[in-house]
Amino acid sequence: MPSPSEPGATPELTAPSEHKVRTLDPRSLRGLAHPLRMRLFRALRESGPATASQLAGRLDESSGATSYHLRQLAAYGFVEDAPEHGKGRERWWRATSQGIRLEPDRLNLADPVQRGAVDVLMHEVADNHTEELSTWLGTRHEWPTAWQEAYDLSDYSYRLTPAQAMELRERAGELLESFRAYEAQNADAEDAAPYRVHLHGFPRKTSPSHPDSTEAQS
Repeated sequence: MPSPSEPGATPELTAPSEHKVRTLDPRSLRGLAHPLRMRLFRALRESGPATASQLAGRLDESSGATSYHLRQLAAYGFVEDAPEHGKGRERWWRATSQGIRLEPDRLNLADPVQRGAVDVLMHEVADNHTEELSTWLGTRHEWPTAWQEAYDLSDYSYRLTPAQAMELRERAGELLESFRAYEAQNADAEDAAPYRVHLHGFPRKTSPSHPDSTEAQS
């Protein structure tokens, strides 16, 4: 195995501990499961502290709506004041974590209220993924050639048990998390850019005469 100092070698990566991810419980799920609150939380995570007015302009919402939902997010612990950014009476907000995790076994999905909140959250995430991917496809010609070659748009099909699907998800997550070690290293790199990875995995029904096989498409 080549050492990390050799050309072409891949250094051993360890995800930084400061990347805080919050696991949702029934109460926090209810507090976040609203389309505008999720957009506000995502905007603060991705772009850093901002005021309600700044977020209103960015998200094409009224400042009254963003102010109200920011206060609701604060009540559930998703955002907090960022007083070091404020001037005068300006109120700045920042996210308290860099992501969220939904673990269905911690929820009572037989409860229609909790199940409805999960549906809102998951559909908002899916809509956001679709929007981001559509934006990339519509603007990829504006990026340097190296970036136009560095994207991926693939899908894979397997025949798995639920336990095997969980193993796939966990092992993929471990690999993806390990790449956070590059973030500090690339902080001043001119050719580095935020790089999004969407991971979708789900069972589906197929025709008995056409079972899925392992495949990849780009």
